[in-house]
Amino acid sequence: MLGVIFADIFGLDGIIVLVVVVLVLFFGADKLPKLARGLGTASHEFKKGVNEGDAKNQEQSAEGNKDKN
Repeated sequence: MLGVIFADIFGLDGIIVLVVVVLVLFFGADKLPKLARGLGTASHEFKKGVNEGDAKNQEQSAEGNKDKN
């Protein structure tokens, strides 16, 4: 409800600016690049883990199909 009110008053661009300003005030301008880098690294590691899991599942499926034949 409150988000809808802010969206009506500020628009989407205003909300994004407001969030950035709050983040700068909360974390400080010098910590934001470190925070963004950490989030990027975590995202990369998560995607890497998902891809490795998919590859293992495909290998196990191929071995299972080979055993059935």
